[in-house]
Amino acid sequence: MKNKRSENGLTMERISGVFRTNVQQKNAKQSGSLSSPTPDWVAEEVPVALVYNGISHVVMMASPKDLDYFAIGFSLSEGIITSAQEIRGIEPILSCHGGIELHIELSSRRFAGLKERRRNIAGRTGCGICGTEQLAEIFRPITPLPFTQTFSLSCLDTALAQLPHVQEIGVLTGCTHAAGWIDPEGKLLGGCEDVGRHVALDKLLGMRAKTGWQQGAVLVSSRASYEMVQKSAHCGVEILFAVSAATSLAIQVAQKCNLTLIGFCKPGRATMYTHPQRLVD
Repeated sequence: MKNKRSENGLTMERISGVFRTNVQQKNAKQSGSLSSPTPDWVAEEVPVALVYNGISHVVMMASPKDLDYFAIGFSLSEGIITSAQEIRGIEPILSCHGGIELHIELSSRRFAGLKERRRNIAGRTGCGICGTEQLAEIFRPITPLPFTQTFSLSCLDTALAQLPHVQEIGVLTGCTHAAGWIDPEGKLLGGCEDVGRHVALDKLLGMRAKTGWQQGAVLVSSRASYEMVQKSAHCGVEILFAVSAATSLAIQVAQKCNLTLIGFCKPGRATMYTHPQRLVD
């Protein structure tokens, strides 16, 4: 999966010995020219099954790229592991109907813990709770975050201008969300994109775990739901910027776990909902 090549400017990933593309061209008719179809780029969306030590845990709809980061980030944000080192290996395998299985080998201790609380979820990109067996599982306890990070709002515009740089599929298709890690000076250190906003965030959290970034904040191109807050806080992220709105439950969870939540991030504008003491002008 680490072997990548570029075609038409897009990164492709090797899965089961086959290079998998992230976009396709489809004929589409445009308004004002209904008689002449023209090629249009569309983003791929495929089912991705996360299989831990041979046991299928969850199926998510996702873009088939940066799947190693997705495996790590999802495992961290869901509390299945506490560090990337507890994953012994990740192997992507093409499955039936064009899907992908991510075979993740956990340490014996973490796998034993997973089996104790294992739940069967399917297609959670929508509401975030489909398939959850017990309502209490939705709100996992989160250790309150420390106050070690600060961010100057004067650097936010710089960060916003850089976010499209990690959306190579989005630039072509207009179909992906992005999640980026920005340092305290507003520099975008890296990011990931996906058709699902939760998956984009998981991929970023996996990238962050692999690179060791500590100082900075998360910037997402989507709205901030309770699950985005919960995932970020569970991975130790103290500041979350969202281009769109924040939900009431996201604000409630952020307040409780000491996460600084900012929504409606646009050039020259931001709405601070919780713990603004980490922010400076």
